[in-house]
Amino acid sequence: MLKSFDIYSQNNVLKIIVALNLLLVGSGALIFKNRNIAKLETREEQYVQLYAKALGYVQTADINTDVNFIVQEVLEANKNIPAIYINQNNQPAGRLNIEFPEGLTSQEQQQYLRQQVVEMRKNHQPIRVDLRNGDFGLVYFNNSTLLRQLNYFPFALFLILTALGFLAYLSFSSSRRAEQNRVWVGLAKETAHQLGTPLSSLMAWVEYMRSMPEQYDDTITDEIEKDVERLNTITGRFSSIGSIPTLKEENLGEVVKQFTDYLARRISTKVKMTVESNLPPTQMVRINRLLFEWVIENVCKNAVDAMAGVGELRLRMIPLNNDEVAIDITDTGKGISKATCKRCSRRVSAPKNAAGASASHWPNALWRNTTTGDSS
Repeated sequence: MLKSFDIYSQNNVLKIIVALNLLLVGSGALIFKNRNIAKLETREEQYVQLYAKALGYVQTADINTDVNFIVQEVLEANKNIPAIYINQNNQPAGRLNIEFPEGLTSQEQQQYLRQQVVEMRKNHQPIRVDLRNGDFGLVYFNNSTLLRQLNYFPFALFLILTALGFLAYLSFSSSRRAEQNRVWVGLAKETAHQLGTPLSSLMAWVEYMRSMPEQYDDTITDEIEKDVERLNTITGRFSSIGSIPTLKEENLGEVVKQFTDYLARRISTKVKMTVESNLPPTQMVRINRLLFEWVIENVCKNAVDAMAGVGELRLRMIPLNNDEVAIDITDTGKGISKATCKRCSRRVSAPKNAAGASASHWPNALWRNTTTGDSS
């Protein structure tokens, strides 16, 4: 029997696998780097020791001995390791692979070499050069450019692995969020589909009641019909989730007035709702009516909840430039704390419980696609 596929647990397993692979790659690279750097340091120190021995041999050799070949071989063997020879008088007497800045005098060059010696002393112990009569000199040296660059390799590797891990985390997280969004969109559309049958039945019952006015009062039938239309609107909203909204030219003043008239009869009687319009009677705005009304409904319901069912709710429609409209919704509630304000714009990835709990969050994501106007 095939086991069910759980995308969330699979993502967690993949995250662990990726993290382990990055850890193994990083550990292997660090071990490789440490071993090779140790070998390079040993080899470079051997080159400097050879240079020191050559200096000692040249200065203690017989005057008739040809030392040019030895010196040439030593210089050819070391073309990267900077070194400075300090004679028995504690003065710089030779340099290897060190270039002076342009424009320095002889004294400034000597001072420059002394500064380099101070830096070299911090990294390596000097190598002794034995001379005649018990005298000795010292060879100071530093790591080659290649070795210094390799010392920064762990930091560069750490940054690269961190970036790869972060990108992998973003990839898995976004795929998980996308899967969650698809699940909720599917549930919303299925809910709309399931509501279709009882809605058709209710509409038939409304028509049946209208056909018998002597038995059913028209006022009751009208209110039931409004509620059925309301359910039909909700079904349309659910079916629109996950789809690109269709925008149509609507008279914004009439849309808001019709909806608020319906809403005013279904909220607390202790809440006074007023609608003010500064729009021209023919002001048209491209909106998706179902989603637009959903936004207004949730803002108004939140305002009623903030006032604990007692207070005043005011909607103002203000014309702006370029045929844009601002809708200003204010209430007499106590408001929210500054600490809570920081979380107001935080995205809600999924509802916690029932589908009804999510209805207050979906319009936030749909608002930008419902109208070309603004809301404050």
